[in-house]
Amino acid sequence: MSTNSKEQENSRFMTGKKIIMSILTIALFAGVITYAVYEGTKKNVTLSEGGEQTEFRTHADTVGELLDEQEIAVGEHDDLSPAKDEQLEDGASIEWKKARQFTISIDGEESKVWSTKEDVDALLADAGIELSEHDAVTPARGSEIGDTDTVNIEKAYEVAMIDGGQESKIWTTSTTVADFLSKQGIKLGKNDRVEQGMDEIVKPGSSVKVVRVEKVTDVVEESTDFTVQTKKDNSLLKGKEKVVQNGEQGKVERTYEVIKEDGKEVKRKLQDEKVVKKPINKVVAVGTKAPAPAKAVASNTTKKAVASNTSKQQAAPKSSGKVVQASAPRNEEPAGGKEFYVTATAYTASCNGCSGITATGINLKANPGAKVIAVDPSVIPLGSKVWVEGYGTAIAGDTGGAIKGNKIDIFVPTKDQAYSFGRKKVKIKILN
Repeated sequence: MSTNSKEQENSRFMTGKKIIMSILTIALFAGVITYAVYEGTKKNVTLSEGGEQTEFRTHADTVGELLDEQEIAVGEHDDLSPAKDEQLEDGASIEWKKARQFTISIDGEESKVWSTKEDVDALLADAGIELSEHDAVTPARGSEIGDTDTVNIEKAYEVAMIDGGQESKIWTTSTTVADFLSKQGIKLGKNDRVEQGMDEIVKPGSSVKVVRVEKVTDVVEESTDFTVQTKKDNSLLKGKEKVVQNGEQGKVERTYEVIKEDGKEVKRKLQDEKVVKKPINKVVAVGTKAPAPAKAVASNTTKKAVASNTSKQQAAPKSSGKVVQASAPRNEEPAGGKEFYVTATAYTASCNGCSGITATGINLKANPGAKVIAVDPSVIPLGSKVWVEGYGTAIAGDTGGAIKGNKIDIFVPTKDQAYSFGRKKVKIKILN
């Protein structure tokens, strides 16, 4: 090949190379221009989720298209702002808050809810749960939910609180009496008691009663009765009496342990007794001197007088009411009735200062033959019909200061009969 041919061939190669380079340069330039135009038309979008921000450049027209483009799945309970169908603008900001599932327990009954709220009140409002001011909520109302996924609610109810006799209405969510008293700040003394068991469940509409028990010492001075002593006096005619020494009551200091419940006395127990002043016994002289023998005429007169008195007694009208007369005594023991033994003494309506009217209104002076006994009403009810061994059937129509417990005092017409009766143990029967 000649030199000219080689030169021509080289010239053609160089020319083709230049053409290719020019084409490549034009294509590259066109690509750059196209890319620059494509990128320049993209929108700048910021997505915020959980405190983190991610920036995107996109040709998406809506929020939903951007999420699909970025393969971001938004849950049905999540909060998304703007919504998926909203148009995207350059510089747009999208807020995405993922929802969490919570368990809400109301008095042990659970339900599941989804929410994006971060405080307790907002969560409960989101779940449509209404609370009263007394309901207990854990975590506390107004606090942040934090990492917990359970909210416990105890619904409050009203309970009657009776403390020392004073009643008030209390709203509570307590479950036991002990828990209720603790939450109310109720302190118990060593003698106080709670009517309900401490482990007992406090139910709506129920009551909790605290009885305040107080033990105190009471010292009182009380009178003591004197006794009546009799002595025979042969200087006095038989049937006559003379007070030799007047009786005088004594005094005794008694110390009681008193138990009060809610300020009211319920029990009194004698702890100590000290004699302050001894009683002075009453001494009565009883005549034993026989009267001088009477003449025959006087004897007849006496007999007539006795007969006259006897006739008057038989002619006198019987007393009304429950008075039992002694004119026809029936000492036979009746069948039935409540039977027990008592200590019996006797009394008369003719004592000094005695009115002769019993505690139930029977006039013993007007009814000297009445069958009446004085009783302790707590043992034998007043008005009862009582058979007394050796005395007959009588009415429990009187009381006496010394007649306490299983003691009775039978009424007899005269003092001689009372003195001769003395003190004895007899059988009685309460017939009604």
